[in-house]
Formats: sequence, structure tokens, C-alpha cells
Amino acid sequence: MMALLVHLKTVACLRGKGDRMAKVTFRGLSFYSRVAESCEEVAHFNETFRWPIASKLDGNEMLEIQVYNYSKVFSNRLVGTFCMVLQKVAEDGHLELTDTLIDDNNTSIKTSVTIEIRYQPMNGAVGVWSDGEFLDVPDDRDGMFSFETDSLLSRQSHGSGTSPGRSLQGSIPTFRKAGKGVFSAMKLGKIKSHKDDHKRGDEPAILDMEDLDRKAMRLAGALDGDTISLASVTAVTTNVSNKRSKPDVKIEPSSGRPVDYQISITVVEARQLIGLNMDPVVCVEIGDDKKYTSMKESTNCPYYNEYFVFDFHVPPDVMFDKIIKLSVIHSKNLLRSGTLVGTFKMDVGTVYSQPEHQFYHKWAMMSDPDDITAGCKGYVKCDIAVVGKGDNIKTPHKANDTDEDDIEGNLLLPEGIPAERQWARFYVKVHRAEGLPKMNTTIMANVKKAFIGENRDLVDPYVQVQFAGQKGKTSVQKSSYEPIWNEQVIFTELFPPLCKRMKVQIRDSDKVNDVAIGTHFIDLRKIANDGDKGFLPTMGPAWVNMYGSTRQYTLMDEHQDLNEGLGEGVSFRARLLLSIAVEILDTTLPEIISSTDVQLEPVSNISESATGKVEEFFLFGSFLEATMIDRKIGDKPITFEITIGNYGNQIDGVSKLSSTKKKKKDGENEEEENELIQNSSEDEADEDGDLVSVSSTPLMKPFITDRNYFHLPYFEKKPCVYIKSWWQDQRRRLYNSNMMDKIADKLEEGLNDVQEIIKTEKAFPERRLRGVLEELSMGCSRFVTLANKDVNQAGRTKLDRERLKSCMREMDSMCQQAKQIRTQVKRNTVRDKLKLVQNFLQRLRFLADEPQHSIPDVFIWMMGNNKRIAYARIPSKDILHSIVDEETGKDCGKVKAVFLKLPGKKGFGPAGWTVQAKLELYLWLGLNKQRKDFISGLPNGFEEIKAARMCPGIQSVPPVSLVYNMKQVFQLRAHMYQARSLFAADNSGLSDPFARVFFSTHSQVTEVLSETLCPTWDQLLVFDDVELFGEASELRDDPPIIVVEIYDQDTVGKAEFIGRTFAKPTIKMCDEHYGPPRFPPQLEYYQIYRGNCCAGELLAAFELLQIGQGGRADLPPIEGPTDSERGPILPVPLGIRPVLSRYRIEVLFWGLRDLKRINLAQVDRPRVDIECAGKGVQSALIQNYKKNPNFSTLVKWFEVDLPENELLHPPLNIRVVDCRAFGRYILVGSHAVTSLRRFIFSAPDKTSSKWATAAKLMNGYMALANGGSQSRSSPSLSSRTPPHPFSHPAGDIIVNMDAEPSVRKMDTVVKLDATSDAVVKVDMNEEEHDKKKKKKKNKGVVEEDEEPDERMLDWWSKYFASIETLKETLKAQEAAQAEAEEREDLEIAAEGADIKPDDLPVKGCKTKEKSKKGSKDKKKVQAGDGAEKRPVKPKVDEMLVYNKELEGEYGNFEDWLHTFNLYRGKAGDDDENVLDDDRIVGRFKGSLCMYKLPLSEEITREAGFDPNMGMFQSIPHNDPINVLVRVYVVRATELHPADINGKADPYVVIKLGRSEVKDKENYISKQLNPVFGKSFDIEATFPMESMLTVSVYDWDLVGTDDLIGETKIDLENRFYSKYRATCGISSNYSVHGYNVWRDPLKPSQILTKLCKDGKVDGPHYGPGGKVKVANRIFLGSTDIEDENGLKRQTEEHLALTVLKHWDEIPRVGCKLVPEHVETRPLLNPDKPGIEQGRLEMWVDMFPMDMPAPGPAIDTSPRKPKRYELRVIIWNTDEVILEDDDYFTGEKSSDIFVRGWLKGQQEDKQDTDVHYHSLTGEGNFNWRFVYPFDYLMAEEKIVISKKESMFSWDETEYKIPPRLTMQVWDADHFSADDFLGAIELDLNRFPRGAKTAKQCSLGMIRNQQELPTISIFKQKRVKGWWPFVARDENDEMELTGKVEAELHLLTTEEAEKSPVGLGRNEPDPLEKPNRPDTTFLWFLSPLKAIRYLVCNRYKWLIIKIVLALLLLIMLGLFLYSMPGYLVKKLLGA
Repeated sequence: MMALLVHLKTVACLRGKGDRMAKVTFRGLSFYSRVAESCEEVAHFNETFRWPIASKLDGNEMLEIQVYNYSKVFSNRLVGTFCMVLQKVAEDGHLELTDTLIDDNNTSIKTSVTIEIRYQPMNGAVGVWSDGEFLDVPDDRDGMFSFETDSLLSRQSHGSGTSPGRSLQGSIPTFRKAGKGVFSAMKLGKIKSHKDDHKRGDEPAILDMEDLDRKAMRLAGALDGDTISLASVTAVTTNVSNKRSKPDVKIEPSSGRPVDYQISITVVEARQLIGLNMDPVVCVEIGDDKKYTSMKESTNCPYYNEYFVFDFHVPPDVMFDKIIKLSVIHSKNLLRSGTLVGTFKMDVGTVYSQPEHQFYHKWAMMSDPDDITAGCKGYVKCDIAVVGKGDNIKTPHKANDTDEDDIEGNLLLPEGIPAERQWARFYVKVHRAEGLPKMNTTIMANVKKAFIGENRDLVDPYVQVQFAGQKGKTSVQKSSYEPIWNEQVIFTELFPPLCKRMKVQIRDSDKVNDVAIGTHFIDLRKIANDGDKGFLPTMGPAWVNMYGSTRQYTLMDEHQDLNEGLGEGVSFRARLLLSIAVEILDTTLPEIISSTDVQLEPVSNISESATGKVEEFFLFGSFLEATMIDRKIGDKPITFEITIGNYGNQIDGVSKLSSTKKKKKDGENEEEENELIQNSSEDEADEDGDLVSVSSTPLMKPFITDRNYFHLPYFEKKPCVYIKSWWQDQRRRLYNSNMMDKIADKLEEGLNDVQEIIKTEKAFPERRLRGVLEELSMGCSRFVTLANKDVNQAGRTKLDRERLKSCMREMDSMCQQAKQIRTQVKRNTVRDKLKLVQNFLQRLRFLADEPQHSIPDVFIWMMGNNKRIAYARIPSKDILHSIVDEETGKDCGKVKAVFLKLPGKKGFGPAGWTVQAKLELYLWLGLNKQRKDFISGLPNGFEEIKAARMCPGIQSVPPVSLVYNMKQVFQLRAHMYQARSLFAADNSGLSDPFARVFFSTHSQVTEVLSETLCPTWDQLLVFDDVELFGEASELRDDPPIIVVEIYDQDTVGKAEFIGRTFAKPTIKMCDEHYGPPRFPPQLEYYQIYRGNCCAGELLAAFELLQIGQGGRADLPPIEGPTDSERGPILPVPLGIRPVLSRYRIEVLFWGLRDLKRINLAQVDRPRVDIECAGKGVQSALIQNYKKNPNFSTLVKWFEVDLPENELLHPPLNIRVVDCRAFGRYILVGSHAVTSLRRFIFSAPDKTSSKWATAAKLMNGYMALANGGSQSRSSPSLSSRTPPHPFSHPAGDIIVNMDAEPSVRKMDTVVKLDATSDAVVKVDMNEEEHDKKKKKKKNKGVVEEDEEPDERMLDWWSKYFASIETLKETLKAQEAAQAEAEEREDLEIAAEGADIKPDDLPVKGCKTKEKSKKGSKDKKKVQAGDGAEKRPVKPKVDEMLVYNKELEGEYGNFEDWLHTFNLYRGKAGDDDENVLDDDRIVGRFKGSLCMYKLPLSEEITREAGFDPNMGMFQSIPHNDPINVLVRVYVVRATELHPADINGKADPYVVIKLGRSEVKDKENYISKQLNPVFGKSFDIEATFPMESMLTVSVYDWDLVGTDDLIGETKIDLENRFYSKYRATCGISSNYSVHGYNVWRDPLKPSQILTKLCKDGKVDGPHYGPGGKVKVANRIFLGSTDIEDENGLKRQTEEHLALTVLKHWDEIPRVGCKLVPEHVETRPLLNPDKPGIEQGRLEMWVDMFPMDMPAPGPAIDTSPRKPKRYELRVIIWNTDEVILEDDDYFTGEKSSDIFVRGWLKGQQEDKQDTDVHYHSLTGEGNFNWRFVYPFDYLMAEEKIVISKKESMFSWDETEYKIPPRLTMQVWDADHFSADDFLGAIELDLNRFPRGAKTAKQCSLGMIRNQQELPTISIFKQKRVKGWWPFVARDENDEMELTGKVEAELHLLTTEEAEKSPVGLGRNEPDPLEKPNRPDTTFLWFLSPLKAIRYLVCNRYKWLIIKIVLALLLLIMLGLFLYSMPGYLVKKLLGA
């Protein structure tokens, strides 16, 4: 073994005096020196550090020494650093030097260090290390881990008596693999945990002496817990040497299997649609399915509330790429398609990746695809949910929500996407492709050849790109295998796009058969980064590799799906050079093309070198073993072929790189193919002396291993293959990816360890987690240093640079975060931090996935009989070589176990689980020039056999085969102890399992155990003379793996596969001693996998013992078969089988339920058999199952020997058999209880029984300590309590329920001790105080809410108030989560001072108890809490509305009575639609209790202990009991539509036993959210009738009614539960009104009964409103009002207070079920696992032997109240003028106003016309009257109308109350012109302006900020409101103003003061005073003319007159001028 030694002598010239310490780092692995205490100038360390290294020392590697000033308290301060390059050391092997350190700024300082370095290359050997190895580094060279340094700073010294000065981490011990890690996927090296780990308290987890080799212990010095991987997920995982890499545990079936999905979309409404007076329809389109809403007439904000469901059965990939498209269409009808207003697109994957897989009540922003300059076209509010099988959608609670009107804040966009998305162009440039398969060889080729007459490339490729629902294609390149396109496909789409993947396909254009050649998906998230330093999507130019079906061409390709991108490709198809760029458009530019159609443009060619320099790569593989070959293949000779790209492919292998470099073809020529394969050593060397590839192994006949498998005789001779290939050198991408993968693998392994430690409750999980984080931060920082190389390499694309930057940033931040989290990991935060760290893992895996491929993956095919049978695909990066270890692929140069699987669909289902072949394969891939050490990783001890006829000149020819001359002989002992929770493979619901163990070429089976899922074989299998080839020492470190397969034996036919697991044996060489710590090995659990799901666990141990010279005699002896009955079967020897102790298991037999028929006969006389570890007990026989299915004897017990270690306990089997006549027994069903841990009885601790439960007072926690440590807190508390009239003994706690100001509940953390008298008040009526404060705070209008009248309140008031509370608490929960995250940062700050920010001192007492403000308690917030946050609302008594089933909140009510499902029939696999529910044949009710014998006597001596009942004391009797069951069904939501019209007509059916209540006549027409509000009474007899089924059916006029969904409730468990689920306890006790007490027993009677049953002292009522129960005193009020308002005394309030706080009563306390409504999912057996809606309901039960309950509460739906809205339109002003006058051309308008209430368009009313308004003023004095029905609580108008003339009955709609007013211009001959509109929500609309001047557009624009009013509160409102419309640019413009008066009356008031419509009687309005011009001008022409002339043309006329005068004067002048001149001239 090579090693590097560094001897650190001294550090000199130090300043000051202090403790010094040094840290020496090499290859990422750091050692710390001891602390040199109080040294001055010189620190003498004189220590040697040693690194065993597995790869040669590289001259460029660095050694780093850091010197610190050590401090016990603060962090160590760095003095300086010394770094050196080890070039000289690598050459000479030895070096001594003294050199100065440098500081942080890289300047040299005086301090110097003296060291001596030695390097021991391969030949030297170092004694100690020869059998040692690094601890838990799968690969010593990985160097990515460092030690936990906490111990350096801890106060006590770790280790056995070492002084603090001694080296803490001198070196690392070796571990031999021992231990009992439990539950890991595959285990090998575990470290034994000590038997009494848990008792050792807080010592460091140092391993015990027996766990370590002595030698290692001496080396170890002391050791810190984190360095030890307690249970890496191993088997194969902990590697010791580097010769082997781990196999993949799960064999994944390919992903192309179809699954069920359901997408439900609710279109609620649309707003702000652009366009005038539209009739909008919304179209919902997913893939090719379209559905439309109904059409709403003339509105820009239609309200639909329509629900659509789409069902799909497709593979997940296809599903998530489907596009959901919402479009708004204007005026669509049967005849015309309508015009598109706008669309919105998003892919299903985006919705699925949302929390809860849904968007709820979000606004989708519409944009016009044909005009990208246009901006937003409106918003559609919708819910979208995607449900896969087994997802359950949690609907946020439906109730009126105001803040959803804030559109901008609720856009339908995922987190982190900006609201303003811009248009962008996506350019996909397609350059060229190579390596396309020969598509139609064979028949088609000959046909074509005959026609065309020439032989051309027979493929016509083109590229198709799909993105965001659009497809673009390049041109078709006719007949070309290397097509060149140089074209770009351009998509225009909003950015960031809501579609994640782009699909690029090469297709073959063919008239007959246009098929895909290959498909590649580009994930946009991987080629972009949305951070603030992010980059737009960019990629390439880069080659992408496409994989798909095999390259043989047949007309009907069976694997065609693979080419379409479904499932894992099984062969290379082609590679395509493409690049992607995105440009954000500036839509304001004029020259922009405004449509979004796909465009195609040519682009220029790119140079050869743009994608990187072409290099020659060399791939070498050696087959060391080929076993487990499926017998079906037959015994024809078999060969293996390895290909990389097309190189090495026998059909069309290539050697030419691209069209530029033509090389000689060096794949095999097809004619000689067979002959070649035979000798497989083709040897003609290339012209340039190059070697020829050998890509397949020689044919060989398989040998028989056993009944199922063959193996190939690769004994000493191992065949090899090698291939040369040419690729662009883009290794850097793969290297970075490898580094991240390795960090991720290590992190995953560490996290699995931590989870394992937590799961198995071992000590110190927090240490291991700290170690994991340390490793992570080291790895990340190492990545940052390494990744920055080769930056200027050829072919680096923009994406490479940007990805590198963002990866470095991410890794750097991850490194910082890991360090930070590491400081916060405490014992109590381990679980939370573990979750955070798991996010790192996902981030790493995401980053490691490189989007730009370089070298294609390697495929290994097994071929037999000239057919391709099975394959394995190995990513090329995993086997890529690098000189830097971290960058090397994880399987490069290592032996890997590879399992071959069937291709494509053949691999679905059972065929995919069987192994086709198991190979032990060695692979190496790297540059040809680095090939010198390609063989160095192989197991030693071989000679190379070169090909026979080689030219002597070439030395470096790879071998054709290896011959191993070293052979070791071993004996393998497989100790097969037991298996549990196996898969049920027979129809009986059981299996007949046996195990088959494979090792190398041997296999053996255990015996078959019949009818069990938990077989205990207890059998030792011995494999003699197992030959393994290679050096002994290497085999010892790295044995081959063992495969164990479990089968189910069938009487006829072949045994059926159950599952498989892998293990590694513990090895003993012949010179080692067989003894502790490694031998005998421990039993461990191995997970059994079937496909990729779990099929059970195997408990076994494996040891491999070398047989030396002395033969088998030297081996430890095997005891002979001990059990004479079992014949020659060897049992597991004593040292290995677990240590047993005596346990007693008590079984409570209660009864059997719902047994189904068996073989058509009913079960009549069942019995239950319980069996555990071979012992058992039988229940009494039920004589007549129909009459009474309960057992007569309740408790029985049996004693059994079980392992001491609880984790090894065998399962307990419950079987039900039916006793038929003539002594026949038939198995009905069975159940296996896999873990008995939850049934282990532990005696209660006597000392703490007083305070067994911490008192939880509302939300303020009181942590109650036992001792008096905190007694100083009590005086401060007691001082606040009023003096008590009656004294109470010490330890009483007083809970006060008065209205008195108290501590803020959320923060009270009070420690009370048992001896102090403390009184704590919890305040129930805090709202009273808060209300006054809140009223002042309300901004805007102060709304005075008058206290509601008791008479007005009903049950629904209570329900809606409770729903509000539920929403508040959900909001508060989210807020609390955010707050918790903020607090974490504070915690870090406070860390040093050790003060937690939440230890808020309560009145001077500091406590260290955390107040958990977790979400857990938030959910259970009681009616009085949360007062601080709630807006003022009237005080209504509330109940709890659970948004899930009650069972979920109370642990299925299995507090003492458990329900075990009985199964029968075969279990289904993922892909078969057999659900476990279908296998349930009944249920066994009972319970178990197990305890170690003997039991302490205290328990049995307790008073009233009934020995017959054992541990099940005080359990009620199970005789039949009559009960009245009252079922209240409130409402259903989101029902699955059952009719063609997308609606349903639901009604309720209730079944209980034989009684059934159908409420068919009260069906609710066309509703998916029906409100039932009904209660049903049914009498039942438990136990015969205990399963209540509530179903919702859909009523049909013809045919049978369809079941929509049903829910089942087990009433019996509720009835007997101690949570008292019979009748919920109200929050207040009242004797009348809406909140009347429902239970026949008053609170005081209930309390008395509870105290009596629980043997609790009390209740004692005292004066002054006190009651004492146990040692608690509760205070409360004592007076109550009766119906007449008279007050009288009562104790009921006091009793109720105790009941509400019953969970604080010691010993028996638990939370009693409050008054509630539960929400239950409705399921339909035909659509398993997918919710069909939800039902809100609750159940009350009253035993018939008690007093009868009162009448049921009236929950009938509220009847809407009839109102009348009177709207008077007084005037309009500034209405825009539309018409031009024929004669005069003046602008005018003939105005009228139209109005209606939303949803009642047919009742629209118009005013008369104000003709010829020239100023936009109109006078109307016109009254509209609208009667409507209104539900106050829901703020909705209720409309009942027939949907169409064919409808059978009226449908009820609920619509928000909105008044629409429009202003129109009346035209005589053409249609009227729409001018503007306003819509007022009658609950919230802006107050009208006082005058027309003040009325502006701002009233609409700023609606959110302005104060609003509600007509239902104001009753009468008058004012001016603006009319608006949108202009061409979608801008809002003011088109008029209206003065209106709104007056709301109830029907009664309206009848008292009736009014007429318009201006009619009664109460007529006066005629408007309209100007004369409004009448038509030809009636009074003169007036009109005067008006015209005076008004309009006055100035014009004056100007004309003046001009005329001027003209006349000019004319006169000209006329008289000549005569005048003549006169002048002549002087006449």
C-alpha cells in the first residue's frame, strides 16, 4: 500500500505566548496535531501524520499546513499557511525543509515551519496499514471528508484517560466489518453498537474494545463519534479497497408505463376582458381535449364557476409535457367559431410541481398570440389541480375571500416568476446530425433499389422541435446519414415560459411510415438560471446524444416507443448538433413581427472546432464473471458486445469520425462477422500502426448453475474487449458532474446513516450529521478549487461558462450553509436539520445533471443465437478516467456488478424483475494517450494474453484476455435466519417462500416453508470449494457480492419470484483467528427489492472462510443437524442466532368485522389464531358470526422466547380461519404485524406520575418540571392570583377561565414545580378587550358592527364563523413558518451567548423551555385563541372545522382498540391495478400487549386489578349495544361531474348495516358544490352494524343513478374511544338558541362519569366558581341565562371548562373531541385512489340505554332572503358623442342607460332615450326595480332557472351581487352603439362622488385603495359614478358619468311602499327637464336653426361678413381705379 508521511517537527518565530495547533491537509483529508500548550517563540510538535494512498502521487498535488493559535472558548485563529507542490517528493521520495508561512493576504510572515516528508511508492509496504483501511470512505482517494473537530473544543477530554494535550486525531482506526446495522438497503460494514448504548448517557460514541482490532485501537488515540459511519447504506456500500464499486440496489423498471391522472379545472370568473360588449366563452384545452364554459351575454367580467375534469392514462413524462391552454373566445355559437380574445398556456408539470399539485383561486393573464404588442387581454380566475394515483389534494377551505380580488397579487404563476412576463424569441438552431441508423435495410431497400435503380442512404431525416404546444420543423434532407441543416426554428413565447421541456426529435420523412429516429428533451431549468446573477436559457452549440431502440431495422419496430422518448433507450441512435438562445423582445419597436407562429430561417455553418477538439478515446472492458444467465435463453453460445456511440456496433459500427476525417473502417466487416467473433482477435493493424477494436467476447456455451440459471465458464480466463472512438473532448463537463455526483453520493450515504441512527434509536445522530455536513462543506470547497480548470479549452459554450459560475456560486453557498447548519445541529434539532440537508441533496443532483452531452453512454448487450437478448446501459461519465481522483467516474477502473435487463416494454412487469444475467465487469474509459494505467484497477494476479499475430513493434496493445494464475479456495456459510413482511404471492394472501443464494457460480436453496409471509428458516447453507481468482489480500478487502433471491414455491409450474437483495460476506483468511470482534458475524436486516419497490426484509449473516493448506479441518466446526424432524438441515449456529429472553404476549380479542365470502360460502364460525416465533394462542370460536361477531373471551396470553434486541423481533401473524363441518378449516385471511414495538408495555414511572402529561394551556405551554429547581418562578405567578377562599394542598394547579387580562398566550413558558402553589389564568374572553382597540385601528371607514341579534344567528352563522377561524389559523400557520425561519438566524446569533430568542423571561423567571409555536398546535387552536389577529367580528360561538377526517386528528381512534386488516389473494405490483384494498377480506379488532417476564408486582397489586384482563384493565364489555346514530351532512364540494353537461344532480344515501336511507327526492339539480344541510337518524346495534357508509349519488331521469363517491366511517372505534367521539363537546354551554347543548348528558354528568371511569378523584365543586379534579383547580363562571333572560346558578360551565382541558388531567387525560365538522374525501371504487369530491359532515351517537337526546339541530340550508333593489337614474354627464348630424355634421348622442343584476341579463331594463344630447348631458329621472334572492352569509345572489328548454328542472346558481349599468347611443336603423359601462359589487363598491366634477376615472382605477361601502349595510346611496370603456390600446377611458340612487329594501318593506317602473305610478318621478333641441329638429326648424346659428356658427358668420365687405371694397377699388388714374394723368 502506498503512503505519504509528513513529520511535523517545529514551528518557530511565533509571536506572543499561547497554545498552538497545526492542521495538515493532503488530498482533502486533514489531520490535526496535538495542542502545544503555552509555548512562546517555538512550538515543538514532533508528530508524524500518515496518508495511505491508492493512486500514485501526482507531481502537481499540494500539501497544506495551517498553524493556529488554539483557544478553548473562541474559535481558533489562523497564524499562517504553508503550501507546497509535491513534485520533488514524487521524484525523490524524501524531502526535509524549513520554510516561512504566508498569511491571509498571501504575504510572507516571519513564522517558519520545519517538516520532513517521505513518500513510499508501491514496492514499500507498511506493516500497520496492510490490513487497515479508511473508515467509511467508499473510496479512500475521494478525500472529500474530514473529521469532526468538535471534540477539540469540548470541555472534557474524549477517549480513555488521554490528557487534553494528547493528539486527538492522530490517525484513523481500521474497522473490520462487524455490527448490526439494521434496516439498511444493503449492509456490509457496520460497527457493532453496544448493548447498552442508551444507558451510557452523553459520553462520546467511542467504540468498545471488542469492536476494533487491537492494533487499530492503539493507532486511534481517541476518536470522535462523527468519524464513524454507524450504518452506511452498505452491503455493498462500504468499500474498502478501490477495486470494486457498488452495484445498484434497485432494478428500476423503465419509466414509460402509463398511469392514471385526473386534472380538474374550475373556471370561476373573468375580469377586465378587452373588447366592447362581449359575449365571452372560456375554452379549456389539455392536449387534444377541449371543453367550453357556457356563454355569458354582454359583459366584460363574466362569472362562470364551472368545473371540468379531464382523465388521462398515460406515462408521467407524456402527462407532464401536455399543455393546459385557457382561451377566452368572444361570441362563439353553433354556427361560428368566435374570435379569440386571448390565451394562457402552462404545462401540466408546472402545476404538478406546485405545493399540493395545485393552483387555487389564481388569475391567469390572457395574451393574444397573434399580436404580441398588445399586452394583457384580461384575466381568468381558476383553480387547476393535477391528481396522480395516491395523491390527495387538500383543498384550501372554500368560503368568501376578499383578498382574492387583488388580481396582481394572485396571478396564476409559480413562485418566483415575475408578474409582468415579456415576450421572447426562442431560437433553436439545428446544425447537423451524425450516426443515424440505416433505417430500411432488408426488404424495403431492395424494393426501393428496384425502383430507383441506385443504392443511396435510405433515410430522409428532418428535425422537429416541440415547445409550449407549438411544433416547428426543419427542412427534409433527402437520403443522408449525415444530414446538414443549418436552420433555426424560432418560437415566440412569454418569458419565463411556463413549459419546462422542449422536445427535439429527428424523424425520418416517409410517406408511408413517418417515424421518430430519436428524441431528446431539453429541460429549460437546467440551461438557465433565474437567480439575480442568473442567465437566460442558452445551450451549445453542443452535440446531444439520442438513444432509442436497437439499430436493426424492422418494418414494425417493437421498441418504437423508445425512439419517441418513452422509457430508457437501449441503444445509441444518432447525435445532433444544436444550440439554443433566447432573446427578450422589446414589443414597442415598430418592426416587430407581431404573430407567434413558428418561423424557420437558415443560419450560417459553424466551424468544426466550435464544439471542441476531437480526441481519440479508448474504452477497455474485462468480463470477470457472467452468472445468473436466465435459462429461457437456451444453451446456444453467448457473446457480449460493448458499444460506445456507433463504435463497436456489429451492425453498422463506424470508425470515421465525421465526414472530414475518413478513416479505415475498423468495426468488423459484416460478411466476416461470425468468423471474427469466433476468434475475436482481428489483428490487421491500421496504417498508422493503430490497433483495431475488439468489441465483443468470444462465443461460449453456458453451463448449468441450477434450475433457473446458467453461467459462463469464465474461470481463470477472463475475456476482454477494447474500442477506440473519436469524440469532441468535453471531459470537463463530465468531470464537474462527477465531482458533484460524488459529493451527492457521500451526502446521501451520510443522510441514510443519520436516518438509520434515528430509526434504530442509537446514540448521537447529531454527531454523525455534523460529520456529514463537515464532509459536505469540504467537498464543496474542493469542487470550487478544482472546477475552475481548463477554462479556455476549445468548444466551451456560453452555457459551460455560466453553468460553471452558477455551480461555483451554488457550491460555495452550500459550503457556507453547511458550515452554518453544522453549528446549529443539536440533539433536538437533528430532524429539522436533516430535512434541510435533504434539500442540499436534491440541489446537488439537479446541478450534477449536465444538459450538454459529450461522450455517449456505453451499452453492453448479451447476444445469443444472433438475437439481442438483454442489455445494460452505463453512463460514460461513471467510467471516465481523470488524473484527479475527485473527477474520475465512480466506476472507472473498478469491478462492478452489472445486472442485464430486457429492453423496452419487455422489461415491464414481472419479466423486468428477473435478472437476465449478472456480470462482474471492469471498465475504463479515457483519452488514448492516457491509457497506460487502464489495467491497474483490475484484481491482481493475472497475465495478459495479447492477440496472436501482432506486429512486434507495438508494446501497448491491450490484452484479448487475462489469465489468472492465483486462485484462492473458500467456504461460504450463509446463515439464513428469517424474513419478514414478504410479498404475498398466492391467492390465499400468503406465500410458500424459499431463498436461493448465489455466490460466484454456485447456488443453493433453503427449505420451503408453506403459508407464511414471515418465514423463519433458521438454516445454514454451506458452499464448499468456492474458487475465487486474484490475490488473497485483495479478496479479503473486497469480496464479490452475494445475491439472495426469494421465491414462492408453487405446486405446479415454476416458482414465482418475490424479490432480491445483495450482501457482502465477512471474510476470514486462513491465517486469521476466528473470534471477536469480527466473528462470529452478526445477523443483519437486508431490504428485499422487487423491481423498485420493497418486498420485505431478510435477516441473515454471511461469512467467507479461506481454506488453507490444512483443508477444511482448520475451519471452525459446524454443529450437525440438531433437530431430528428437519432431517439433514443445519441450523444457524449459536454464536450467530440472537440471544432470547422470555416474553409474555397478551392478546385482546374483541371481534371480527366485514368478513367476505370465501369460495362463495359465507363465513359462519370463525376463529382467530395468533402466532409468533412458533408459539401462539387461539381465540374462542364465534358460534354464529351473523348474530354476534364478537368474542366471548376477551383476553388470552401466551409465552414465547424472543430476541433481546427489539429490532430483531419476528413479526406476529394473525390468521382467521372458518371452522366448517367435518373438522375442515378454511383460511379466511391473514395479517402480519411486522413491528411489535408499539405494543410493548412499559410500566409507568411512579415518580413522575403526578405530572405524567405536561399541561398545555391553550397555546401557552406550561412545562412542568419535577424538582424545585425553578421555584423562584412561582411567587411571581402566585402574586397575581386573587386570594382563594378555600385552601388547596401543594401541587394543585389552578386554571382560571375568567375575563381578566393575562399573559400573552403565545409566549407563556412557565416552569412550575410540583411543590409550589401556582395559579395560572387562561383567558377565554380576550376578544372583548381587543374589540375596543380594533375599532379605532380600522383604517378607512369605521364600520360599526352592531352586536347581532340572538334570533338572527343560526347554526350556519356558527359554521361560517368557524370557517373564517380555520382560514385565519391556516394563514397564521404559514406566517409562523416564515417566522420560525427568521428566528433560526437569530438563534445562530445568540448561539455564543447560549440564550435562545424564544426564552422570553416571564415576570423575571428565565426558562430554557422552548415554546413550540409549531403548526401542530395551530391546527388545534381552540375557539378563544388567535384573538389578537382577528378582525372585529360579532361574538359567535364557534366549533372546529377540520379540513380532514376526524380519524386523522385522533390516530384512527385506535387508543386501545386496534383494527387489523385481513388480507387474502395475491399482492399487486405497481403496474398491475391490484390495490391492497381489493385484497382486504375483513377486519380483526383487538389489541396486543407484550412484556418481559417477570413483571413487577406493583402493577398487579393495584386496587381493582382483574387478573383475567391482564394489562387490559377497565375495558368496556363487548356485548351488543343499541345506539341511535345521527348523521349530519352539511355540504359537498368539488364533486366529480357525472353528466354530459359537466354537472351532477347529487343526493345523499346513508347505509348502516341493513338499514339504508335514500334522500333521492331531495336531489339538488346541476350542482357540483351542493349544500345538503340534512340530518338522518338511524338506529343500529353494535357490533353487527358498525360501518357507516355515506355516499353521494347522481340522480338520473332515465337509467340507474351513478355513484359519485362514498366515504366509510367505523363508528365502533369512535364509540368506544376514550377521546369520547360520540357527541362533540361545544365551546359554551347554553340551554336555548342556536348553540343549544346537544348531548343528553349535561357537562357535569359527563365529568362525573369520566372521573369515575378513570378512577380520578373529583369533581369537587367549591364556592366562588371553582372545581377540583385530581390535583387541578379550575375557575369559571357559574350563572346561566334561560330562555326568558333570567339568570340562575349552575355548575355546568365549570364542568365544561374541565372537559375542555381534560387533556391536562394526569394519567387519564386526553383531548376530548370538540363540536366539529369534518371533511371527508369521497372515493369511488372504480377510480381507486383519486378523490371524487369532499363531504363535510359529522356524526353523533347516543346509546339507547341513556336518556333520549333532544331533536336534531336544524342545519337546513339558509333560505335566501328576498330583496328589492331600486335604482333611480337621475342624470348623465360628459357622455361621449357618437353620431354626426346628416345636415349639420355636428356631434351628438341619443343617450339611454341600461342596467341589470349579474346573472339576470334577461331582466335588463332601459331608460327612455334622451335624444340629441349635444353636450353629453342626459336627464332621465327613471327608476329600475330588481327583485332578487340573496344569501347574506355567502354574499351571493341565488338564481334558479332552467338551463335550456330541454332541462327537466331548474338549476340553482349562486352569483356575487353585481349591478351593471351601461350607457348606449340609440340608433334607429342600425344596432345601438355601446359607449361605456360600470359594474358595482353591491358588497364593496366605491362611494359615489358628490358632484359630476369630482367623479373621475380614479374611482375605478384605484378601487383597491378607496374606502368601499355595502348597499346591504347602507341601504340607500346616491352619487355620481363613471362609465368606462377601453380604447384601441386597451387603455381605460372615461366615456361618461351617471348620477344614480340605489335603494335596497326587503320584500316586506317593498310591499309597504310600492313604486312603479320608469316614471309610472305609484310614487311617480317627475318628468326630466330636457333642452328643446333634444326633439327632432324638423318639428321646429326655426328654433333649431337659431340654436345652430347662435351656438355653433356665430363667429363663422361674422368672419364671412367681414370678408365679404373687404372683397366689395377691393372690387370697388379696382373698378374705379383706371378712371381715376386717367383723370389724374390727363390732369382733367
